[in-house]
Amino acid sequence: MAIKELSRHRCFGGWQLFLQHDSAEIGLPMKLGVFLPPAAESGKVPALTYLAGLTCTEETFLIKAGAQRVAAELGLMLIAPDTSPRGTDFSGQAESWDFGLGAGFYLDATEAPWKAHWRMYSYVTKELPALIAATFPVDTTRRGIFGHSMGGHGALVCGLRNPDLYRSVSAFAPISHPMGCPWGEKAFTGYLGPDRKSWAAYDASELMTAKAHPGPILVDQGEADQFLEVQLHPHTLEAAAKASGQKLTLRRHDGYDHGYYFIQSFVADHLRHHAKLLG
Repeated sequence: MAIKELSRHRCFGGWQLFLQHDSAEIGLPMKLGVFLPPAAESGKVPALTYLAGLTCTEETFLIKAGAQRVAAELGLMLIAPDTSPRGTDFSGQAESWDFGLGAGFYLDATEAPWKAHWRMYSYVTKELPALIAATFPVDTTRRGIFGHSMGGHGALVCGLRNPDLYRSVSAFAPISHPMGCPWGEKAFTGYLGPDRKSWAAYDASELMTAKAHPGPILVDQGEADQFLEVQLHPHTLEAAAKASGQKLTLRRHDGYDHGYYFIQSFVADHLRHHAKLLG
């Protein structure tokens, strides 16, 4: 699990690192960003993984969200992996912005050619936690996960399927019911094939309906989000939470759109949500 440091930057008394390693799950090099708070210099700290959305990279959140100041105060390590494998030459991988490169959807593909490398679910939930634990001073009993849009979908799915791994979960404008929206139907058909029964394992509303996460989940949604009506469907999460008894706080915000100005506005609330649950 050798990891290569690409760059480091002093940031709010801690360090912002950008890294690369050869991934066994992906079968290709993967990049990620890690923010080490000042508290990491004297002991183990909780780790919070952020999953970014369509077209984003490992840099997007760490450059745009303004999260490091509050993470430094709270003593939270931030981990931001890339959004898909890179370095393949599959036909059609770069023809559209919502499928292929930058659009891994945090699942393990079963369809050719994607199944050879598009294994973002196993990368995020298995390889990445092991890599971080072997490399940095992380308290492995205190992990959380959150994300935005496609990454919000990924965070909810990873959290709901792995409650013992992720004690805290939250999301910004997640794709709440990918089985019932154009983004999800396109991605799931391409990566998982036409059998919709297999899709449910990567649909947060389906998972939440069946079983609640033991911790409370925070979701923020902008009411001026251009993707709200067609792609995001937060009402399905509310119905799922009612069905399973999930503790869900879904906040709607007038005037906010889908972008990082929205995330900047509420990222401190999410970091404090995780810090409270991680102790």
